[in-house]
Amino acid sequence: MAVNETERRAMTRALELAALGPRGVNPQVGAVILSPDGTVLSEGWHRGAGTPHAEVDALSKLAPGAAQGATAVVTLEPCNHTGRTGPCALALIDAGVARVVYALDDPGEVSGGGAERLRAAGVSVDAGEQARTAHAVIDGWLTAQRLGRPHVTVKWAQSLDGRAAASDGTSQWITGPVARADVHRRRSLADAIAVGTGTVLADDPALTARDGATLYAHQPVPVVIGARSTPVDAAIRRHPHPPIFHAAHDLSAVLGDLHERGIQSVFVEGGPTLASAFVAAGLADRVLVYLAPVLLGGDRLALTDVGVASIADAHRLTIDEWVPLGVDLLAMARPALGIESRVESRTEPRTERATEPRTEARTEPRTEEGVA
Repeated sequence: MAVNETERRAMTRALELAALGPRGVNPQVGAVILSPDGTVLSEGWHRGAGTPHAEVDALSKLAPGAAQGATAVVTLEPCNHTGRTGPCALALIDAGVARVVYALDDPGEVSGGGAERLRAAGVSVDAGEQARTAHAVIDGWLTAQRLGRPHVTVKWAQSLDGRAAASDGTSQWITGPVARADVHRRRSLADAIAVGTGTVLADDPALTARDGATLYAHQPVPVVIGARSTPVDAAIRRHPHPPIFHAAHDLSAVLGDLHERGIQSVFVEGGPTLASAFVAAGLADRVLVYLAPVLLGGDRLALTDVGVASIADAHRLTIDEWVPLGVDLLAMARPALGIESRVESRTEPRTERATEPRTEARTEPRTEEGVA
């Protein structure tokens, strides 16, 4: 049965409703219930972990029996498992819904399969309506589901000769104001921003995302990785979000914890040691390198040891885009084909996590606009 114009309009509305929900452990989902003649009976969306899913939220606003013969239009395939709430597929069946139109398949091994359950109960099901738009709404959640952890962007700024700072440790500013503004805009798009304790102690960064002197409406949660303590009067402690501190250097464990907190994307920019650790561990899903037309020399490298013993071990990247930013240039890259499979094999969800801390090798040099 083809999707009709009324159902398309309902899906557009369901996508608007989905965006009202919070990003977190569960996906943002919206639902619209239509009567057999196409009248909107109710709407719903998911308001976070432990709350009713979008379909159940919409059904709860109807009197018993009011959904008999109705059509449910949902942005994600109704779930088929019992977690904190029951399976939405069963709730729709029990309510007497006759038809379900949804945009995206649920990728979960446990939660997926709702469409099959609905069809087995005699419910008409159509999938794929406005799938591209629905994917954009929950892209971060889908990526986190695939990886079993948050998506990681590793950023650094460097001179043309690969240095993050001058020999005396100074680095403000390697890049110009256009590049620094771009960094802050990209921070505002991430769920969390991660730095090492060396950067916190050396630079006392605020780790906020700013548009000039104004804070962006969305601020990434600051994450500090390292065994050394952060001073009680550190600027990071005045961040709009309480910082998350991780003394252990097991980056997979750190990302696992952030994943459990509902964080879908992490922006790493806290110095050469931390950036190198993420790259060496195969945990950099995207690399942003801000190149400044300056030569510094010296030993303050933008990256240190990334686990490359020979050229055969090189972390090869695919450049997605070169972006001019004033006098500077941004390279946006990701692991090249062939490397990605190795990365994913390293980042499967873990059942055991090492917690033994490892002392950082040295205090980070000042890492220019990335820690302001």
